[in-house]
Amino acid sequence: MSHPAPVRGLIALLRLPYWLMTGGLAVLTAFAILKGDFSNIPTTLGNLSFGIVALLSFFSMAFIASAGFAINDYFDRESDAVIKPKRPIPSGALSYKQAVVVSGVLFALGLVLSFFINWLSFAIIAIDSLLLLIYSYLVKRKSGFAANLLMGVLTGTAFIFGQASVTGTVNLVSLSLYPIAFGTIGGNVLRDIFSAEGDAKVGYPTLPQKIGNVNAAKVGAVFFLLTGILAPLPAIPFFEGHFTIYYLPLILIWSALLIYSSIRLFTSNSTIANIRRYERLVTMSMMLLPLALIV
Repeated sequence: MSHPAPVRGLIALLRLPYWLMTGGLAVLTAFAILKGDFSNIPTTLGNLSFGIVALLSFFSMAFIASAGFAINDYFDRESDAVIKPKRPIPSGALSYKQAVVVSGVLFALGLVLSFFINWLSFAIIAIDSLLLLIYSYLVKRKSGFAANLLMGVLTGTAFIFGQASVTGTVNLVSLSLYPIAFGTIGGNVLRDIFSAEGDAKVGYPTLPQKIGNVNAAKVGAVFFLLTGILAPLPAIPFFEGHFTIYYLPLILIWSALLIYSSIRLFTSNSTIANIRRYERLVTMSMMLLPLALIV
């Protein structure tokens, strides 16, 4: 039996696959840092098992991510009617008021769940929530590249949130993982190339609109290159004891693919087909990151 339109619209609004990229990444970071020491973790509610803290961490970040998508769809409702008519609001599956209500409820739930962990986790989620609102209301309409940078910053907070949730602190261990988020910036720049025609129709000031597809592809390549160079950072001796010996070989494979893709983006013809090929290679190779954190 098919879902009624509002349910399908709600599922589309939440962007559920991104829960793995936000809440999932935070939990994997926490798992990697603890290295199997799953003794009770101090929280606002008292000592809790790692399983409970992991659930709180996962859903607090996941709900905030979905809240951000929902409020972004609200602000994008007019442009989506032109270039993305199948989105929940322009398709009629949900009204813009329903999207705002869903966003508000999810922001509130994410904040409450993070408060149950500790004050630092709550502060990180609160800052993320504010940045998501600023992104949707202001940044995206003023500068596409600034929006790409901000989304990279937000992606990187999954690492520091993961450490904060189980240790109550943030230090160089999780910060050393932060440069991995540069890959998100590069990927978003390249995806703006793919949507350049539609973005031009509605006046989005994306980087390809300003400097052209060829130069934008090179900017994306720079961020892939930075990610490839900096991703092995947590494996240096300073961080010994926080990540397993398997982190380095797996992350080096990923780094090699990132560096290869960046070089090809610089040297090959900047056709849409070529750009898409290397963007997909980087996206598919990202499965190596969770493996590196788990094993």
